[in-house]
Amino acid sequence: MAFIEQVTIILITTLVAGYLSNRIGIPAVLGQLIAGIIVGPAILKLIAPTNFLHDMAEIGVILLMFVAGCESDLDLLKKYFKPSMLAAVCGIILPIIFVWPLALLFGMSTMHALFLGVVFAATSVSISIVVLKELGYINNREASTILGAAVVDDILAVIVLSLMMAFVGQEKFDAVKLLSQLALQAVFFVGIFVVIKWITPIIFKVTQQLNVQYSTVITSLIIAFGLAYLAELVGLSDVVGAFFAGIAISQTPYQQKVGRAVEDLGQSLFMPIFFVNIGLSMSFNHFLSQVGFIIALVAVAFITKVIGCGGAVRLLGYDFDSALVVGTGMVPRGEMGLIVAQIGLTNHLMSPTHYSAIIMTIILTTLIAPIFLKMAINRQHQHQRNIAN
Repeated sequence: MAFIEQVTIILITTLVAGYLSNRIGIPAVLGQLIAGIIVGPAILKLIAPTNFLHDMAEIGVILLMFVAGCESDLDLLKKYFKPSMLAAVCGIILPIIFVWPLALLFGMSTMHALFLGVVFAATSVSISIVVLKELGYINNREASTILGAAVVDDILAVIVLSLMMAFVGQEKFDAVKLLSQLALQAVFFVGIFVVIKWITPIIFKVTQQLNVQYSTVITSLIIAFGLAYLAELVGLSDVVGAFFAGIAISQTPYQQKVGRAVEDLGQSLFMPIFFVNIGLSMSFNHFLSQVGFIIALVAVAFITKVIGCGGAVRLLGYDFDSALVVGTGMVPRGEMGLIVAQIGLTNHLMSPTHYSAIIMTIILTTLIAPIFLKMAINRQHQHQRNIAN
């Protein structure tokens, strides 16, 4: 029954972390991440990462992105698709271009350095979503651009990772396999359109006839986990499926009821475990010997996303404040970076010597991103107030 002890400790620490975060004035998600570092192997060693916590955390991020989809405006996502696409593309290219030579400078081989660029090309927008929701900043141009860019970023990251694995990894390049995967993903998105437009209303019409308690919420969760599973099946992240499941629900009369119920469920248990679980990955192994590499990598990882994503939307007419919000919103690497790094280590695309430093860098970008995102949003609000006055 060790998992009960783990969950109890996590809930106590996140409750305390939430209180302290409010008192200090930092985003609550940052407090939860730090709580994970404190109770995890890095400091107190009260909890170690386990398969159980990983699975609970996975449910947490699925629920988080589902709620984000529920609260999103589909018309806004369509309207800002072009800047989202450009932000995602630039946010993939710049980290690869600049992380690669940095890694070479610190003694990594060409192959390992190139793969490190791919690790930091991936974005984990789930961290930013919490900050946006906390500040009531979810349905506007900047948030819609970040959400849209996150979906495109996930698709591009999977393609780049597949190519990297094929050309320099252990797998033999198979053009047919790659094209088949891309075709399946295209079919998935066509299916998403069908689900949003026709299937979801039909499902709700049927389940409402069952006269079962909580049938609306249960039906919504079936759609969320079903689409999350299908997204993984075609090689995408499960959060992409969960997000579009939320979009589907947002087009029904049950949007508010479902969003509120699922958010209560997630925020009470699964989402805190998700954020604490990221903190549990932190390790101070070889920290002092690689502190220069870590600092340089954090700086480059941060700047390339801010300039890449923010600069891209700036070219399309966003003002500086809006571009800064978009850029900082795309900084966190979170679970996406951890997953890609683990794939690289398993397939000998990453040096075991640098692995701990890379994991620490991923965690640090995830820790600092909420702070800078909140500062960027507050800066924008302040400028808007100054103009209004």
